[in-house]
Amino acid sequence: MKRVIVKSVYDAFEYVMQHYYPAGLEEFAEKSDTYTVISIQDTHTKGFGFTFSEKQFCKGVLNLYFDDIVKEVEGAVLFDEEMAEKIIAFIEEHKKAETLLVHCYGGQSRSRAVGAFAVKMLGGDNSRYFKTGVPCIDIVNITLHFFLKDVRSMLPPAVNHSISVS
Repeated sequence: MKRVIVKSVYDAFEYVMQHYYPAGLEEFAEKSDTYTVISIQDTHTKGFGFTFSEKQFCKGVLNLYFDDIVKEVEGAVLFDEEMAEKIIAFIEEHKKAETLLVHCYGGQSRSRAVGAFAVKMLGGDNSRYFKTGVPCIDIVNITLHFFLKDVRSMLPPAVNHSISVS
């Protein structure tokens, strides 16, 4: 992936629509990069009323349903380890796409955290995600934990013992 972009639900929809073109007029699409989407939807509202799907330019979609919370709240869903593993597998599977679009409702906490993790997983510098907003650090920590655990399992035993994963 060349880039990871984090958007609000409204801006994500706009980004996707920039890839739209009338039948037979592909040259009129404003953008033609391939992209994948990690769509983080709220559970307390049962989502945003639409979901993204694979099309000509969209090469994969991962829909996750969890709320913007950091402790248990009745009727809401916390980010969990299974979701972290799904994010890691999705990014790994779709590395050939040019863009990873991550969105949640506001594009500030949940999607910013997943974007920060994705950039780190892909070997980039994710510091901008922490300078311009407040990503949910629990999401970053849980996802990074499972990614490092996977990396650790692939290393030879001598190297494996020098890496600490709590």
